[in-house]
Amino acid sequence: MDQTPSVAPARAMSSAGSFVSKGVHIEPSLVGEYRDSSDLLAEPEQLRTRLAEDGYLLLRGVLDTATVSAARREIFTRLAEVGEVREPVEEGIVSGNSRRRELYPDTGVFWKSVCEGPRLRKVTHGEQLTTLQSMLFGEPAVGLDFIALRTAAPGRSTGLHFDGPYFTRYHERVHTSWIPLGDVPPMEGPLVVIEGSNRFEDLIAGTRGFDIALDPTRRADLEDDFGTLARARGTRILTTHFRPGDVLVFGMYTLHGALDNVSPIGRVRLSVDVRYQPTSAPRDARYFGPNPGGHTSQGYGALNGSRPLIEDWHQLTGESHANRKT
Repeated sequence: MDQTPSVAPARAMSSAGSFVSKGVHIEPSLVGEYRDSSDLLAEPEQLRTRLAEDGYLLLRGVLDTATVSAARREIFTRLAEVGEVREPVEEGIVSGNSRRRELYPDTGVFWKSVCEGPRLRKVTHGEQLTTLQSMLFGEPAVGLDFIALRTAAPGRSTGLHFDGPYFTRYHERVHTSWIPLGDVPPMEGPLVVIEGSNRFEDLIAGTRGFDIALDPTRRADLEDDFGTLARARGTRILTTHFRPGDVLVFGMYTLHGALDNVSPIGRVRLSVDVRYQPTSAPRDARYFGPNPGGHTSQGYGALNGSRPLIEDWHQLTGESHANRKT
């Protein structure tokens, strides 16, 4: 790798009272900060070792903040067009209304157009992230075309799960990059990782070989709220106050989810997941190409992001919530 991403200083988390999972407040003793690995960006081998040890990498300020901010505005402008966020759009405050289904009867078509916005794609498939992932794999890397743009309105969250059942049909050399598209303090539902979960061999063994598309009757997420699981496992829930430019990278067998968004002002938590793999590895056709079907074969219409912000993610038709990537 012939260029090193810039590094921003670490930031502290907000007050502990904002940690909520499935409506249950989490005691502060169960919550910890991610280990910041930004100081290893010039040491690829050490970064790879850290990723294997911790199961994740928190990298601060590795993406251009102006590029991230442009993507944020692009997305919220589209949501403002269907009446779902107020002006100024950059604030991402829900309006409580929506004309999305009226204007776009096929909400999957609308969401695909949002997910393929050029400013967003500059974040998810641009030189900075591609260079970073190539460094982590130790060879050229490519981003999957199918991305998961997440617009988590207040009240929304994501249960704990591994990514393996969705992306390891042909190989396990896949990394997820979770990217906040704006500030995401704990009260607005950031991503969490269960500390040491990349070594939960009992859970991992039960997940390996599980393909959600081939066995849709099986749950992909865990039923426990985050605090209950952390206490039972004698571990901690790791998170942080994310800022524009930050990236969290993790593998297919690191247990993760997102806290409840309990924003007191109605702000949407905006983030995007993009997966990368070595260019030399086999490509899963479900996630590549101009019209990727994803694990459901329904493409972007199967993502919770395709639903208007005023609709509950849990009110689904024809598909269990456990199998719907949020």
